[in-house]
Amino acid sequence: MVTFPLFWNVPKWGSLMTPSSLLINGAWVDAIAGEREDVTSPFDGHVVGSVALGRAADAVRAVDAAVAGFEKWRRTPAHERSAILMKAAALADERAEEIARIISGENGKSLLEARGEAGRSGEIIRLSAFEGSHLYGESLPLDANKGTGFDKIGFTIRQPVGVVVAIAPFNYPALLVLHKLAPALAAGNAVVLKPARATPLTALAIAQCFTDAGLPDGVLNVVTGPGGEVGDALVRDRRVRKISFTGSTAVGEHIASIAGIKKMSLELGASGPVIVLDDADIEAAAHAISLGGYINAGQVCISAQRIIVAESIVGDFIDALTPKVQAIRVGDPFADGTAVGSLISRTEADRVTSSIRAAVSAGATLVTGGEQDGSVIQPTIVANVDPYSPFAQDELFGPAVAISTARDVAHAIELANSTAYGLGAGVFTNNIANSIRAIREIESGVVHVNWTQLWRADLMPYGGFKASGIGKEGPRAAISEMTEVKTVVMHGTPWNNG
Repeated sequence: MVTFPLFWNVPKWGSLMTPSSLLINGAWVDAIAGEREDVTSPFDGHVVGSVALGRAADAVRAVDAAVAGFEKWRRTPAHERSAILMKAAALADERAEEIARIISGENGKSLLEARGEAGRSGEIIRLSAFEGSHLYGESLPLDANKGTGFDKIGFTIRQPVGVVVAIAPFNYPALLVLHKLAPALAAGNAVVLKPARATPLTALAIAQCFTDAGLPDGVLNVVTGPGGEVGDALVRDRRVRKISFTGSTAVGEHIASIAGIKKMSLELGASGPVIVLDDADIEAAAHAISLGGYINAGQVCISAQRIIVAESIVGDFIDALTPKVQAIRVGDPFADGTAVGSLISRTEADRVTSSIRAAVSAGATLVTGGEQDGSVIQPTIVANVDPYSPFAQDELFGPAVAISTARDVAHAIELANSTAYGLGAGVFTNNIANSIRAIREIESGVVHVNWTQLWRADLMPYGGFKASGIGKEGPRAAISEMTEVKTVVMHGTPWNNG
């Protein structure tokens, strides 16, 4: 296995940059065409690193390597796979501060948030290692089938699917990479990772943890470059047996249209509702939403975007929420006290600002925030929002919440279900009957009672309904989807037991 020193010191960022190669067959190599591109800070445009610019030909050689790597890895006993993953987890723990600084540098999120993300990396690997070493099958009661005696034994076994393509987004460049890589590797698959073009450095740092832990050549490959070329080449490749993608619904639909016959997990868009009923603890709801609507500058699929409040308490709720949102400190991701950094680009910030202005022009009320400085937007509250307007129905992916009102619990649930999406939802109520009704009737992959949907335990099943995608993440659920079930029937000589 070939490795290279991944980092060197950069005074501005206090730690690290990544020299930039593709990881193919255990070696860090240049792209075939020799192209490269800079990775820049979305906060101030500072160059934080440089990466190889892969193309379709690089994707093909990565799959070549993964096919060969899989033949070795699938024959590696589970306890040996687990041992390598545990070493990778320990390295992720040791390098957490370095990885956090890379995340902040290329993603723009505050160092406080980045440290929280990097600090969870090792645990995701450990959870996956555990689940991957417990691929249980089940016995089959074949004699329950009419005409079948005791001369047959049936059971199932699980085995890895083969080559997994993991396509990760920019918003959680460590966690969402690991929620794909770690389960796939733990189950015995080989992986080709295509990280987000805006945040490739974190993925390379994560990959280094696995290679330094002793992962065999070809089992993990990383190709950086444009999604439209590299991603499409990977998705179309017939040797790929599983695709794990997190991103927009539009791109997910495109992937589904070109992938052919293979397993897919698609975690897509959302416009997450939070219901606040008239019997809720208003202060508790306001506190949770001041976090759930603005963490990572709102660039989270399970961000609290649509706040559906009982008509009788909406004024009190806005009064409680406003000072909490105004107290959120935004700006330089590396500055002490910064809670929320920048959006991923100036283009994205311009889009979010335009959406806010369009909502206000259509009759909504700007309560606070909305000011833009480059790629930074002040946390925003927009009230009196038409729940069927684009500002509520479409995924915003920015630091703003849309407040609408509901007449009663039935109306609130109707509004919660009114979009094409169904990833995460929250409901605030102190009425057990309302809680149960919301749990049963909200069309969402995850429902939280007395918190927003922006909460995730890494071990839990995670995925959406409707246009929010198909399949589940979380180590146990992901490993289930990254393995195949084989039924085995052993035939003996017919016999009579007595």
